[in-house]
Amino acid sequence: MRQTILVCYDIRDDKRLRRVFRTMRDYGDHLQYSVFECQFTAIDLAKCRHALGEIINHREDQVLFIDLGPADGRGDRVITSLGQAYAGSESACIVV
Repeated sequence: MRQTILVCYDIRDDKRLRRVFRTMRDYGDHLQYSVFECQFTAIDLAKCRHALGEIINHREDQVLFIDLGPADGRGDRVITSLGQAYAGSESACIVV
């Protein structure tokens, strides 16, 4: 089953940033500067994480994988990361 995953990254070095961008073009659709939407099988996701893990500096860079659920429907959202740990916002959201 394919999962819809948003891959977002913050890369501190321009050379690594270009390599990450070129790598991500093979895996999904470019949405914004550092955001791709991908339709991954478990194997595709593992390959992508490995490829990016070989490029990034794990102490300086961050890659987030945001699981939007099955490609044919929406499931629970889960955020995982490579490199720097993900720090979610603790503030409440107010909709006006």
